[in-house]
Amino acid sequence: MNIREEQEKHEHQYMSRFASFSDESRGRDIYEEQCDVRTVYQRDRDRILHCKSFRRLKHKTQVFLAPEGDHYRTRLTHTLEVAQIARSISRALRLNEDLTEAIALGHDLGHTPFGHAGERTLDRICPMGFSHYRQSIRVVEKLEKDGAGLNLTWEVRDGILNHRTSGTPSTLEGKVVRLSDKIAYINHDIDDAIRAKIFSEDDIPEKYTKVLGTTTKSRLNTLIKDIILNSIDKDDICMSEQIHTAMTDLRAFMFESLYQNPTAKSEEVKADKLITELYGYYMDNIEALPENYKKFIYERGDEPERVVCDYIAGMSDQYSIAKFEEIFVPMSWKI
Repeated sequence: MNIREEQEKHEHQYMSRFASFSDESRGRDIYEEQCDVRTVYQRDRDRILHCKSFRRLKHKTQVFLAPEGDHYRTRLTHTLEVAQIARSISRALRLNEDLTEAIALGHDLGHTPFGHAGERTLDRICPMGFSHYRQSIRVVEKLEKDGAGLNLTWEVRDGILNHRTSGTPSTLEGKVVRLSDKIAYINHDIDDAIRAKIFSEDDIPEKYTKVLGTTTKSRLNTLIKDIILNSIDKDDICMSEQIHTAMTDLRAFMFESLYQNPTAKSEEVKADKLITELYGYYMDNIEALPENYKKFIYERGDEPERVVCDYIAGMSDQYSIAKFEEIFVPMSWKI
């Protein structure tokens, strides 16, 4: 009995005609024998979950740099919340939950230490530019497994690349993740901002809370249900105009009140300096890179600027600080 084939048949029986069926995937760049137990998207999910880049997300900043407290979101907890929201929507719409989860778990693998502050710094100093969504693709195609990559399916990679606001995913599952990412970070960043006393629930304009709700739970329910109700039996993932406008305006409020708030962003100047100094040091001292990164330059012919970005982008917040101290901070002299 081939369990995978049974699952693939079952998908055609219960999933929406607009879903991405596992046996209709455009496949992988490098051919592999099929698994007898798992579908292609289940294998992709598992590969992402077990890769080193995924584990490092637990020590990468979401919004608050080096927060004091265990309850602030990290890039890993953000990723898990995106996956939960996206799976809930996909399940209700009878889409492919495995594809949805794989995209959600992989969408931020390329994020830098210190969140978007680190991303902006690398984009500024690297001649070829830098963006976390392109780096996520580079991670799964070229960096993981010592340069072999994860060899993910085309649909998963497409969803990862296009999860950004301006992206256009080719599958409904990718579109679900794209919206779930925004739903997750808007709401959990509000929760973290309130915890950090940046603002209170009462400071959120009533014109948004009247439409979306006055708690994280109510806002999540409103947004998720609106997507489901407006997307049933459609070849698209939609929101009502009223809810979408309120969400977009609330996101703009978050940029003004939190993402550009001097208190929340007070340490970003230091993060920029740290990453800039690390980049300059490794560009001047390529031999100081780990052996697996030097191999990309000497054996694969990658540009040193890109490989230095690869190394720094892969660092956790703590590791980048430790490397900075090791390189630039004098150590105590002992006999």
